[in-house]
Amino acid sequence: MAELSETTPRIASSRPEMTRAVMRETGLDEAMLTKLVHRFYGKIRADKTLGPIFADRISDWTPHLARMVDFWSSVALMSGRYHGAPVPAHTGLPVSRAHFDRWLVLFRETAHEVCTPKGADHVITRAERIARSLHMAVQDAQGICPHAIPSLR
Repeated sequence: MAELSETTPRIASSRPEMTRAVMRETGLDEAMLTKLVHRFYGKIRADKTLGPIFADRISDWTPHLARMVDFWSSVALMSGRYHGAPVPAHTGLPVSRAHFDRWLVLFRETAHEVCTPKGADHVITRAERIARSLHMAVQDAQGICPHAIPSLR
């Protein structure tokens, strides 16, 4: 477990006490999440299944990666830095359950490479929930499972 000390960098958080508690319990910090996001999306870009889907939509990876670091900071550390709408951004994608399963395989693998064991468990649990929610939203948008969740368009 990472102990926060006077030398531990402070992160921007709308919930600083909660963020510090999560960091203490999981060993996660901004540097680790940045490394996780960058390594994970490096794998995504090289993946023969997922790479083309991302390549068709993202030409400049710098802002996307920064946004994903903010997203994972909010999800994992409860920092409140991400202010976006991921469901509408994903509902029009040509993806199936197999794509979400592949995304999770790469995410789990990367989390175990980069994070502490407790940190990996923490982000993987959240990634699994996110994948499940986005998959249901995509199915809803495609008319496959119209009652999975309310339409958020």
